Amino acid sequence: MSLKRTLVGIFRSHDGTSDRAKDPLLKTRYYSLQKDKAWDEVSSTLKKIPGFRVLHEVQSVGEITLEKKTAFGRTLDITVSVLNTSPVRCGVDMYSASRGSLGDLGANYRVIQKLYQVLDKKLGKFKTD
Repeated sequence: MSLKRTLVGIFRSHDGTSDRAKDPLLKTRYYSLQKDKAWDEVSSTLKKIPGFRVLHEVQSVGEITLEKKTAFGRTLDITVSVLNTSPVRCGVDMYSASRGSLGDLGANYRVIQKLYQVLDKKLGKFKTD
């Protein structure tokens, strides 16, 4: 993680992914899977990651809400969205925000990177650009 991300994290307490993200590591991930199959894989994978707790799942909407406690005792709320882009392709977006005031020193950025690494490891053979 760069010094710039840490400095931005002093003031900002949230981060998210999108198609238009300037940082290539924060771009939406696309997989050549039907939404239902992707949902099953993403949901089961997220439940197995140590340190994360699944709070809520809504399959019809395609959202999973997670919670993670940081080393400094702050709580991060993470929303993972599985979006249908075509009958055989879906996208996975994430949004992470810290509870409380002040910045997060890049914790939300790192959490998103960790979750994407785990999902890419599991779904790597289905990943598209």
